[in-house]
Amino acid sequence: MTEDGFVRVCAQAELPVDEPVRAEIDGTPIALVNTTEGVFAIYDECSHAAVALSEGDVEDCTLECWLHGSRFDLRTGKPTGLPATVPVDTYPVEIRDGDVYLGLAPKKLTRSGEILQ
Repeated sequence: MTEDGFVRVCAQAELPVDEPVRAEIDGTPIALVNTTEGVFAIYDECSHAAVALSEGDVEDCTLECWLHGSRFDLRTGKPTGLPATVPVDTYPVEIRDGDVYLGLAPKKLTRSGEILQ
């Protein structure tokens, strides 16, 4: 872990574009997704059915759960498609010298669903 609370996960080149990859960081399951908008990290469990989101499909910066079709915004974790109504945690990601670093503290959302900085 770095001094700023980030941990190296992998090289960005190891992540296929628009295909979720599961990683476990300090016992927490994370779905990493390399998109044309950047790399995102989201808690790897659907808030509706408790199945791995990393087995789902990515489209337009959303991740669709394979079981019931719930969709989550990769940037915020907010559900964008039913049946899920509860957001999932997202995590800060930084690319450093071609490597993906993940912040271990989830991003915080306001009541309106905006990310606090």
